[in-house]
Amino acid sequence: MIPAIEEDFELELRSLPGVLNVGIGHGGNGEVEAITLLVRSKHPEAVREGALQVASLYYPDATVIVEFANSVTSGRKAGGERVALVRVDLNEADGVSEVHLSYAGEVGIGRAGSGPLIGGAEATMAALRDLGFVIPFYVMTVTKVDTVIGWSVIVTFRSLAQDEDKIGIARSEGDLESSAKATLDALNRYVTAGDDLNREAPDLEALT
Repeated sequence: MIPAIEEDFELELRSLPGVLNVGIGHGGNGEVEAITLLVRSKHPEAVREGALQVASLYYPDATVIVEFANSVTSGRKAGGERVALVRVDLNEADGVSEVHLSYAGEVGIGRAGSGPLIGGAEATMAALRDLGFVIPFYVMTVTKVDTVIGWSVIVTFRSLAQDEDKIGIARSEGDLESSAKATLDALNRYVTAGDDLNREAPDLEALT
């Protein structure tokens, strides 16, 4: 079982703007010795400074390695592409959240009630399905937490097929955008894995 302090530490790192993935290395005694972050950001040095600040609060002796996805060559396979958040809208009158996503040149739109937090997660899942992705998960919890860098949103999903949870965290402008980004943080690697293996096949009869 992962210690609670290590879980908090990883959530803090994942909440930094631009962080795509977090890897934690342990020594022989089980202590955290190295942290590797995969980051995509227009301001990489600011992300590095934020990561060092968070690490100093939890594991000051650990080595922090920051790898910037900005420098990855354009020769990457298309399967490595991630779903991107285009925009979000909240209808204050009825509490309906609307989320627009893009993937491989396509745009998916999802809508859901329940306000900006739960509604944001559900609308993001609806937009993923609109893009053709199969999402065998349901929303368990959506929670706002006070972190070192401000209020973040954590979304937890449970698998429909097995006892498996996926967790995402994000901090952005407003609850709706934070919830949408946290949902993508939890599900992006799943839905885009394996060169579209998780996308529904087109309806061939409808195309003829």
